[in-house]
Amino acid sequence: MPEFHPHILALVSFLEHDALPTIVLDTDYNILAANAAYRRQFGQDEQAPLGEKCHRVSHHYAVPCDQAGEHCPMRKAWESKTPERVLHIHHTPRGPEHVDVELRPILDEQGRVVAFVERLTSITLASAQPQQQGLVGRAPAFKAALASLQRAAPAQIPVLLQGESGTGKELFARAIHMGSPRANGPLVVVDCTGLTESLFESELFGYEKGAFTGANQRKIGLAEAAHGGTLFLDEIGEVPLAMQVKLLRLIESGSFRPVGSLRIVHSDFRLVSATHKPLKQMVAEGTFREDLYYRISGFPIRLPALRERLEDLELLAETLLQRTGGKTTPRLTEAALQHLKLHGFAGNIRELRNVLERASLFADDGLIRPEHLPEDIGSPRVATQTGGKRHDLGDLARALEQFQGSRSELARHLGLSERTLYRRLKSLGLK
Repeated sequence: MPEFHPHILALVSFLEHDALPTIVLDTDYNILAANAAYRRQFGQDEQAPLGEKCHRVSHHYAVPCDQAGEHCPMRKAWESKTPERVLHIHHTPRGPEHVDVELRPILDEQGRVVAFVERLTSITLASAQPQQQGLVGRAPAFKAALASLQRAAPAQIPVLLQGESGTGKELFARAIHMGSPRANGPLVVVDCTGLTESLFESELFGYEKGAFTGANQRKIGLAEAAHGGTLFLDEIGEVPLAMQVKLLRLIESGSFRPVGSLRIVHSDFRLVSATHKPLKQMVAEGTFREDLYYRISGFPIRLPALRERLEDLELLAETLLQRTGGKTTPRLTEAALQHLKLHGFAGNIRELRNVLERASLFADDGLIRPEHLPEDIGSPRVATQTGGKRHDLGDLARALEQFQGSRSELARHLGLSERTLYRRLKSLGLK
């Protein structure tokens, strides 16, 4: 073990018994010490990589994270002298994993930063590798949503999932539930789409026998069934305006009256809502109650569209094929993958799943080729919509070749964000 200041030596001894994997770093990114939990979970053959650079061990980077396009908590902690927290993908003996990194600076008597303590929490709510269930992704847009999920899940705050249809809102809701103290309770899903006022009320609140024609027996409502767990209101923007006041009362008090009953029922649940509709705009138009909006949106999380996380397309395709492949899992050829990357996927991951399921039926030898994909897959038109414009990827490549100016100026010329332009050109293999 290297020579330590006595205070650092005492800290290392204390951290040895910490249940979370923890390492001590010097100010030059070197790993000085690692506790038993780290050696078990992240060490190679349970050996600590002492003397190695943290960015080389965790990311296989030759330079610090912030020089390789990642957010590095060390630089921020150095400047703020306060704890910093970030979500990273680390290389582990089990492959790439999402890890919640908390970095705390250690100060000397003069208030100077002399070392850092880094605590690592593996995130089990999502995977950076193909898996049979749950959330999967590595792209920055996905990691941003996952980082928010990781913060919100342990709390009781109402979460509002916002995103286009097919972006996986129910999977995110399930992950929030599984990451909460209510994970052992029920997750009750209420699909608000297409429900009339009377049907919505009877489904959510239940009813007594004889409450209306056809009510031959008492039925427990979904709000009561969610007691002790999570109530997930999917597509809450579809709730009829007349029912929104009753929904607000339920959320605020946890109390409701079943249809045809005089008794008051109490239910203790955590609320998660989701919508693809612009609720703020609906509030302004008077089609969604403002007080209900602020009650359900305590912690909004925006879910990225598939076109915003094209880096994940191959990973998602492999995962979806594993989940639907049966005994043998079909594989995408490189040519088929390139065709998929050129498609806009207005239906997002749901559309990708449908495309792959169909293509699998034609892949007799287990290889999905371009001819197995629908005819519109592989069209150079993409669903990037900025200012009403649609851009052909070939046009973008030609524009890059012909345009005299910087990348940011080209993006403004095309009406795109610089990040969107970068993703489109990257999908063509252009730098």
